[in-house]
Amino acid sequence: MRGAATARKKYTAGRRKAKAGDRLPRQACIDIPAVYRKLFAAHGKQHWWPGDSAFEIMAGAVLTQNTAWTNVARAIANLKQAKVLSPEAIVGAQPKRLAAWLRPSGYFNIKAQRLRAMCRWLIERGGVKKLKKIPTSELRHALLAVHGIGPETADDILLYAFQRPVFVIDAYTRRIFTRLGLIEGSENYETLRHLFENALETDVAMFNEYHALIVAHGKNICRKRPMCGSCRLADDCPYSAVFMHASN
Repeated sequence: MRGAATARKKYTAGRRKAKAGDRLPRQACIDIPAVYRKLFAAHGKQHWWPGDSAFEIMAGAVLTQNTAWTNVARAIANLKQAKVLSPEAIVGAQPKRLAAWLRPSGYFNIKAQRLRAMCRWLIERGGVKKLKKIPTSELRHALLAVHGIGPETADDILLYAFQRPVFVIDAYTRRIFTRLGLIEGSENYETLRHLFENALETDVAMFNEYHALIVAHGKNICRKRPMCGSCRLADDCPYSAVFMHASN
């Protein structure tokens, strides 16, 4: 307990006291590369995305929409146990049976349709090996044309299944970087994606790690009700000063 208290003092030392009516300054105290360094120091390597193949990662990207990864892992385990974790087997499965396997991931009827649509598209395009030869912009455009695949899911697939240098934007990214004063939070997806890609060196491994760190930080520290006392970014976060003052 004493160590935790010391850590909280360390992360929040030097922060000014917020006053009633304070607004978050538009001028951020930290930049996007520095946030990565601090998140990596706080959380370490995330070893993301879990999956034994590019197809498994693609399936996981579809199934993780609007649910926690633990639920996705259970659905994927069902597919593995039934020996149907392949595009051909999923397309050939009875719709009700496929939905039952996907039940743990939530919205299972909708996700069954979306997963089947992606698998049909994958088969039509000649499989993962052929898709690996397609330029990133063309592949992204093709993914976005598949039923149920939006920008975040497409970029998850590009980054983690095909190792392409695209930055994934999600709800955690918006929350964390809005609080840091680095974005307004209302920008569209493409604006934010380009912001991050232009601010960072083009590095697939780093994009991979950065997104995973954002997810870890958003889930465990920068929650809807944040744990600012345990946050490595607190000294650089205008929101933290206001929140901590309001909590006292």
